[in-house]
Parts: sequence; structure tokens; C-alpha cells
Amino acid sequence: MAVLIPVILSGGSGTRLWPLSRESHPKQFLPLLGEKSLLQSTWLRLRGLPGADAPLIVANEEHRFMVAEQLRQVGAKPSALILEPVG
Repeated sequence: MAVLIPVILSGGSGTRLWPLSRESHPKQFLPLLGEKSLLQSTWLRLRGLPGADAPLIVANEEHRFMVAEQLRQVGAKPSALILEPVG
């Protein structure tokens, strides 16, 4: 059986959900659907996926510390954190 490697896209500048989100705090870090942020909620949904490895996270380099803190809060250990822009 092939191993599934989920990819969570957590980029974006947060301009379309203004005034809730800002460039420094985009929507993926906001708790819009409960107590957890969209990033945390996505991670938690993938946690129980059968046959899946730890997800890869793709995020903006400017938000690397927010990503790390939000993942730490839910006990998440991604297989990799890819920061954009790359190259």
C-alpha cells in the first residue's frame, strides 16, 4: 500500500478577509470555526487519516514562528516545513 503524504497549504497574505485578518496575521492563523485556528483544525482532521504520514506544511517565511507555535499547541510534528518564497 502506498503511503499518503498530506500537504497543508498555509500561505497567503490575509488581505481578503480584512478586517479580521491582516498581512501580519492571516486567516489560516485565526480561530474562525471554533477554538482552533484553520491551520490547527486542518492538522487535527488529518491526524486520524489511515495510511497517512505526518503532513508537509507550506507557509510564508514571514509566518514561520506563528506556524511553529500553532503546531506546538496541538502537539503537531510535521514531516517538513517548506517556507515560501523558494528560489
